[in-house]
Amino acid sequence: MRRRLYAIRKLHRLLGLPDPTYDEDINLSLRRVRRKHAVRPKQAKGLTRDYLERFIASEPDTPWGLRNRAMLALGYELLARRSELVALKTDDLEDREDGTLRVLIRRSKSDPFGEGRLAFTSLRTAGLIQDWLAWRGPHIPWLFCPIYQNKALNRSLETTIVKRLVKTAARRVGLPPGEIDAFSGHSMRVGAAQDLLCAGYDTAAIMRAGGWKSVNILARYLEKAEQNVWA
Repeated sequence: MRRRLYAIRKLHRLLGLPDPTYDEDINLSLRRVRRKHAVRPKQAKGLTRDYLERFIASEPDTPWGLRNRAMLALGYELLARRSELVALKTDDLEDREDGTLRVLIRRSKSDPFGEGRLAFTSLRTAGLIQDWLAWRGPHIPWLFCPIYQNKALNRSLETTIVKRLVKTAARRVGLPPGEIDAFSGHSMRVGAAQDLLCAGYDTAAIMRAGGWKSVNILARYLEKAEQNVWA
């Protein structure tokens, strides 16, 4: 209902017509529906550090394993949305003197004008990235790309690949079906935020690290981690 309401609102604005969606009768009707059909937002299961280590260790010694290990580690450390992860290009990475990488995330859902944000990797993740790039070769601009018949293809990955590799890794380490279903392409972002909270970082620091603009959205990510903080 909200999506249809926003579509009607946008259409009237584009046509320069009075917007009927702010009528008080509509607002009252929406409130009644929300009270009657209260639903908690569905939250992806966090891919926390424990899961990350198991998933990375389970990847096979193949080109796909090289790529997926690098994607899992980088997605976690950047607190990246799946769209941000597959949009990265090799030029977005910069070597630092200590052997780590500085990564420029050029555009995201909360950054429509492309101001970008900077993030940094660990030495291990930088090594996993270098291993993948050594196999992939220098001729492909996209950081992560599809592999077909043991050859890297010159195009970006679909965002659905991120979800698939997380769920495949969860299945490979023997997690129960219900737990596997709870993971999504956002699980690395959720899990990293939860780990930061448990490590003692405050909300402002986590928002900066993940590029969040809304405290309310971040609070949903951190809900299940709070029990570990106060335990």
